[in-house]
Amino acid sequence: MSANIQRNKLFVASCMALLVTSLSFGIRAGLLDTWKHNFGLSQEQAGIITSTAFWGFPIAIIIGGMVVDVIGMKKLLVAAAVFHLFGIVLTIFATGFWSLFISTLLIGLGNGTVEAACNPLVASLYPENKTVRLNYFHLWFPGGIVIGTLIVHFFGVHIPDTLYTENWKILVAVMLIPTFIYGYLFSKLEFPVTERVSSGVSTAEMYTALFTPMFFIIFILMWGTAITELFTGQWIDVLLKNVNDNALLLLTLETGVMVVGRAFAGPVVHKFSPTGVLLFSAIFATLGLYMLGHTTGNMLFVGAFVFGIGVCYFWPTMLGFVSENLPKTGAVGMNLVGGGGMLAVAFYGIFMGGYYDKILGAKLPAGATVSAYSDPAATPAMVSVLNEAKKLAGPEIINATLLIPIFLIAAFAGLFFYMRSKKQAQALSFSNSIN
Repeated sequence: MSANIQRNKLFVASCMALLVTSLSFGIRAGLLDTWKHNFGLSQEQAGIITSTAFWGFPIAIIIGGMVVDVIGMKKLLVAAAVFHLFGIVLTIFATGFWSLFISTLLIGLGNGTVEAACNPLVASLYPENKTVRLNYFHLWFPGGIVIGTLIVHFFGVHIPDTLYTENWKILVAVMLIPTFIYGYLFSKLEFPVTERVSSGVSTAEMYTALFTPMFFIIFILMWGTAITELFTGQWIDVLLKNVNDNALLLLTLETGVMVVGRAFAGPVVHKFSPTGVLLFSAIFATLGLYMLGHTTGNMLFVGAFVFGIGVCYFWPTMLGFVSENLPKTGAVGMNLVGGGGMLAVAFYGIFMGGYYDKILGAKLPAGATVSAYSDPAATPAMVSVLNEAKKLAGPEIINATLLIPIFLIAAFAGLFFYMRSKKQAQALSFSNSIN
């Protein structure tokens, strides 16, 4: 690596870029109901807006992964700052569904571009410790969500007798600060080439490596880990607001646990191996999600704590597994896996938005509609009935999602034993070759 490469500064700038990504999740999660109220959005429309970030992300990460080796990581990251800047400004001046839709798309494109460049950047900067360093980098995703939710909770000015935030535009504008900082840093620093380029793996070899059973399996499993972590996190305030008065703090607790867990990723990954960590994660995610869907009151915070332990290592360890075990797939491999996961969250969010409205409608009096009961002109009695329906509908969505981590337990158990037997066979073959 060139002596002019300041890898610590590049790593700090990468973390700052990911902070913007995570702030967009944390702040938006706390403002979703406010936007629904201010702009007269249905839950399905809110689901579409939320999901737009998740499919804007894969568009950027997949395309970015394909061109990052050609145009370089620096240009991609400057472009990410531009996407974030325009997305944040348009959100501040939003007037309804379409402006929120477009602004969320721009922020999603910025988020995906950050991942498209920063994941291979971190792997290139720390080739000797990729999975651990990717966990340290992705620490800033839950870290930013914690900061974002706390900003909404403590600095949001609520409209009297409601849970709606009056100064939401100022809260969104907070994201401009780290956006300007990381855009400036990346524009000044020198970048290395990607690890795939430096190792001499050709473009043809890279694309050939994508067509292997192991890559296909990891690609599919990423759908489940991403939905389990990100759908639940983005929707937790909406789903459980009527079950617990501090639903947004559940997200804060969950992501706070993730921050601490990723900070100690080094000893955890080295002790249990990446596949062992993924199996452990699936088990705890299942237990936590079950508690979130079947308990009330303070026990929900216990569920959020357990769930946070579960989803803590999913995303960075999946990417680390690809980088370490399928290195020839390069930046494209890491970004296809990440993009596939986000795309799965997008489609799942749209489907669940409609399903949630359907459940609400079924729990209202005969002939009643969700839109009528959500209207600002609705009577107090109608609002009370709707809130009771939401109290029942939220846990039902969580319990439906519970099936995904249950499947992941079986899948990661199989992957764990497969990788262990493979390493034992390699060790035996090496021992025989020496003898």
